[in-house]
Amino acid sequence: MSNSSAVTKNLLILHFTVFIWGFTGILGALISVDAVQLVWYRVMIASITLFGYFILSKTSIRVTKKQFLSFFFTGSIVALHWILFFHAIKISTVSVVLVCMSSVTLFTAILEPAIKKQPILGTDILVGILIICGIYLIFKFESQHTLGIILGLISAFGAALFATINSTLVQKSDPKIIGFYEVAGAFFWISVYRFYTGELQVEHFNLSLSDWVYLLILGTICTALAYVAGVSVMRALSAFRVALITNLEPVYGILLAFLFFGKREAMSLGFYLGAVIILGSVFLYPVYKKRKNLH
Repeated sequence: MSNSSAVTKNLLILHFTVFIWGFTGILGALISVDAVQLVWYRVMIASITLFGYFILSKTSIRVTKKQFLSFFFTGSIVALHWILFFHAIKISTVSVVLVCMSSVTLFTAILEPAIKKQPILGTDILVGILIICGIYLIFKFESQHTLGIILGLISAFGAALFATINSTLVQKSDPKIIGFYEVAGAFFWISVYRFYTGELQVEHFNLSLSDWVYLLILGTICTALAYVAGVSVMRALSAFRVALITNLEPVYGILLAFLFFGKREAMSLGFYLGAVIILGSVFLYPVYKKRKNLH
């Protein structure tokens, strides 16, 4: 296969992967169980699927004690991020939460320099101000979704935090191994929480057929498969291309939300103005950084 064909193939895989990520919000709205139970099932199914993948591919999952603890504790952040994400969807709308998730760029611009002890760039501050303006407009015109917006923003902060941690961990470990232990860690920490609240002791797995179908899609295709696919394309595509295409996730998600839920996802003009400011900033940010690095 020629280099151009390989790039085209990987671009299609990445677009499909990002589309799947955008679909997770739809599944979250369709599944009837609460957010904690939903994520517990999701990470359980994903852990089993990834473990099966490693067995079939004869991949060793051995890691050091230090690596195991790093991955496992990061899994608690992953769990919190997903629980807040799905809970926010259940109390507001898919569109609102997906736009809030675009603020990951803002939080990453703050967290990465802080964790890696690097200076914050002026362009990061400018993009951050624009995103804050967009969020303010959404707050102003969609006040009935205030709690959903707040939880969506906290979820975005969690996503930025574990992504920043992973950007350090990935330098020394296989991303697929990291993903497996983090998802397994998320399952462990949610199980501890559910045991403490007494929910786990009365879990009978008696979900409806539609819930089981949606959860299996969420755990296998949208989590395990999408994760492996998302990592594999990074070998052939630049970080810039990956970042730019990943920013399509809220766009795909909002379009899917309209397709599935129609008027329920209709928002005010102020929301769409805020969304355009946020998404425009997120899209232009990597373009600007790419051009700046060329000079």
